[in-house]
Amino acid sequence: MSELIEALAREVDAQLQGRGTRVPSLPRELTYDVPAASLLDAARILRDHPALRFDLLADVTAVDYSQYRLEQWATHSASGTGCSRGRAPQSALLPAEEHAMPPRPVAGHRFAVVYHLLSVANNHRIRLRVACVSDEEPVVDSVVAVWASANWFEREVFDLFGIFFRGHPDLRRILTDYGFVGHPFRKDFPLIGNVEVRYDEERKRVVYQPVSIEPRVLVPRVIRDDNRYNPALKQ
Repeated sequence: MSELIEALAREVDAQLQGRGTRVPSLPRELTYDVPAASLLDAARILRDHPALRFDLLADVTAVDYSQYRLEQWATHSASGTGCSRGRAPQSALLPAEEHAMPPRPVAGHRFAVVYHLLSVANNHRIRLRVACVSDEEPVVDSVVAVWASANWFEREVFDLFGIFFRGHPDLRRILTDYGFVGHPFRKDFPLIGNVEVRYDEERKRVVYQPVSIEPRVLVPRVIRDDNRYNPALKQ
């Protein structure tokens, strides 16, 4: 573990005073779980304290944990190694790797918003993770008043994950089309989508219609029985 990271973690703990909890992460990274009710207080402390000075919000994203660490998919044609579609079994992980895998933020909660902060003056980075209390109507406070760059980032998260940001000055979709239904980065959103578009010659405009392709599961690695895959053959 880096001494610089440990020193930064001690300073963050001292200033947050219980508003955040450090969670396992990669050796050179620092991640804190922050309760939704403490987000704005923690954000201002991290930005304003002279020993921290996280004055740049580099990114805001989100995670849908509804299928987190599910067992491998039931299939007869995909292998359990290499490019498999399932997660790595816990037994295959080294102790250090297992420790570095972050757990779910709060048991029973589906969505979490993730903030990546940078201190330009100190060249330090930190990640905050905030669990949404409600799965049906996920919402957290907007941090636009703390970091102006959050404006479009939060709109992207709202558009793709359906997470609302309380107090955002102009919360509306930013990436999907007008009238788009659903949120594409949610785990229950179909990979083929719900509608498709085409140009209608009679109407002289683009029209929407139900998607016409069949849903399917892509298996990137297929076990074949022909001689090309016989391990006894060297040539």
